[in-house]
Amino acid sequence: MIRSEILRDIAPIIRDHLVVCNIGLPSQELHMIDDQPTNFYMLGTMGLSSSIGLGLALAQDKTVISIDGDGSVLTNLGTLPTIANNVADNYVLLIIDNGSYGSTGDQPTYAGMKTSLTAVAKACGCENVIEVQDKDLGPVLQSAIDGKKMTVIVCKCDSGNIKLPVITMDPVVIRDRFMTSVAG
Repeated sequence: MIRSEILRDIAPIIRDHLVVCNIGLPSQELHMIDDQPTNFYMLGTMGLSSSIGLGLALAQDKTVISIDGDGSVLTNLGTLPTIANNVADNYVLLIIDNGSYGSTGDQPTYAGMKTSLTAVAKACGCENVIEVQDKDLGPVLQSAIDGKKMTVIVCKCDSGNIKLPVITMDPVVIRDRFMTSVAG
């Protein structure tokens, strides 16, 4: 499976929760698959959806799911010890690990080579870290949401992108409708 197929599979699971989605193609894919006002699409700032999601989870009680990529997490490794040391049991970090920088042309990442983000998250002190294959993600993600325990899920999958248009929604509209969802 590639990332867009994973997002299509988990869309019904994440639909009723606050979602902060990684930059570029992942946000475009989620927007195309299941646009929701509870989705915050990152149109820039690589490596920050996990940090923004954690801050949001710490600030309120709703379940927050950050969808990040291995390339983005590798550009902001400081997010993993920050997550480990600021536990929010309403937070799930889903790292879609396709071993590539998907939004910039599928260049290989170190996570596709020797670096294990599962091992890195555990070494940083994250207590509930699960590595899963793409086809098995749905039940694992649902269990993490239902378990109400901060969880880092590393989902291994194939690299690949689909062709799709950019999100034409104004960033202010994305922000405002998401903030309304957070407050509601």
